Amino acid sequence: MRELMQGNTAAARGLWEAGCCFASSYPGTPSTEITEELAKYDDVYSEWAPNEKVAMEAAFGASLAGKRSFCGMKHVGLNVAADPLFTVSYTGINAGMVICVADDAGMHSSQNEQDSRHYARAAKLPMLEPSDSQEALEFFRCAYDLSEEYGSPVIVKMCTRIAHSQSVVETGERIAAPERPYEKNIAKYVMMPGNAIKRHPIVEERMRRLQAFAESSGLNRIDPGNDDSVGVITSSTCYQYVKESCGDRFPVLKLGMIWPLPDENLKSFAESVKRLVIVEELDGFIEGYCKSLGLKCEGKSLFGLLGELGPNVIAERLGLPHGEGVNLGETLPARPPMMCAGCPHRGLFYTLSKAKCTVLGDIGCYTLGAVAPLSAMEMTLCMGASVSALHGFSKAGGKNAVAVIGDSTFMHSGMTGLANIAYNQSKSVVIILDNSITGMTGHQQNPTTGLNIKGDPAGKIDLEALCRAMGFNRVRVVDPYNLKECEEALREELEAGESSVIISRRPCALLKYVKHNPPLKVDTAKCVGCKSCMRIGCPALSMKDGHARVDGTLCVGCGVCTQLCKFGAFGSKEGE
Repeated sequence: MRELMQGNTAAARGLWEAGCCFASSYPGTPSTEITEELAKYDDVYSEWAPNEKVAMEAAFGASLAGKRSFCGMKHVGLNVAADPLFTVSYTGINAGMVICVADDAGMHSSQNEQDSRHYARAAKLPMLEPSDSQEALEFFRCAYDLSEEYGSPVIVKMCTRIAHSQSVVETGERIAAPERPYEKNIAKYVMMPGNAIKRHPIVEERMRRLQAFAESSGLNRIDPGNDDSVGVITSSTCYQYVKESCGDRFPVLKLGMIWPLPDENLKSFAESVKRLVIVEELDGFIEGYCKSLGLKCEGKSLFGLLGELGPNVIAERLGLPHGEGVNLGETLPARPPMMCAGCPHRGLFYTLSKAKCTVLGDIGCYTLGAVAPLSAMEMTLCMGASVSALHGFSKAGGKNAVAVIGDSTFMHSGMTGLANIAYNQSKSVVIILDNSITGMTGHQQNPTTGLNIKGDPAGKIDLEALCRAMGFNRVRVVDPYNLKECEEALREELEAGESSVIISRRPCALLKYVKHNPPLKVDTAKCVGCKSCMRIGCPALSMKDGHARVDGTLCVGCGVCTQLCKFGAFGSKEGE
């Protein structure tokens, strides 16, 4: 059956067709939809784990028990999971285990632009890299066969464009993979030094066998061209850009297995062309490897190390005539990112900005608290860093500082930082922004919501009880729509002689079950045009003809703006 599928949907289909039975992931753009789509198949157990390290360890446990398993994450999530990643390379697996990492060239929704291909090389694990939705399905399916044949986890690398673009896919049926019985093997699975040192030679031998496989694998192929003055080596979305800009003019070595790379194929292809060009995004991973083989090639000198490429860029750098194109960025108006109308975080950030607090922030949609007009966040590093950094900031003499962290991010990696505050006793105020969901990646459940990935009842962690159990005597809950309550709580906790936790609790305004108040209206007779209401940066508010104006299609009646107006100019439209 042929269907038009998004890359992530096709990846999930490939996992299902290959007989995947267990999936554990943490949501992260652009990888999130793979696990969301996989959860729609009732014969695959799927879950959101608290973080990527837990997800990978759970997937390894399922593999150990004999079931084909999967874990997915974005590129920075692989940093969190790096500890088990490097060691599972030594232990190997029982049933097939597939790991997806999705890179974000261009940083559309990320704090850095790292290249995950280096992880495959460093951890000595095979990595596949599809270039469209059809290959996404096929490569995820193939990954299980490779995993079990070579006794190794297999990484499949996606990127934003492959994950979120659509192409035609030929689907198949599910193959029920035979369950592999667990067998006790202390020498293989207990990675204490005496055992681990004996596993390293096995890893090296496996990589030699995998490289031999790469030489003959259909995952790597040559598209012939009519002009051998240039030969291109590429992979992933860059393959699509090359074909769009060059057509069949130049021969192309398309790499579907990005690690290990096929030495002999690279050498023979280089010998067949007059000029060798490597087209790849981010780091010169393929280019550096080709140069280590003694091949003369160009790559990063033409295309650079930053951001995404595209067919126009490739054509221009290769001197092709159709590389001009239209730059849409010159014609479209800019739309700065902002928190949604009625976002529960807005009132809290306004309070922090008004109090001139030094706010150490974290990863989530609330990172938008850093942008104007609130400009209320001064640091964002990585998941959980707000809490840990606040402890260090406070111990180093920093004053009037707080950490802000979302409920999902707190469960991901904020708890250990909070334990450090409790244990080493810094006078720190940690604010947990509990909007009852994992907001930034599209409303996924987390351990504080009481629902699982399918929306069914699940275990629910009580944040107040957890914080008290960790040693905090001062734990209080505030409504971020109530500015006076937020101001009083913030002042009291900053003046307290001990560390404390404030939980700012209000559901995300975009959740379907949240009932909103009627939109507000402005009494122009009372509005003096002072623009006090504009200080919160709500997209439902604007100024027109010297008066505030409310966009009724956006306003959810949260009432935060009414608390800023000294003239009572805001009222409800109810009954009009």
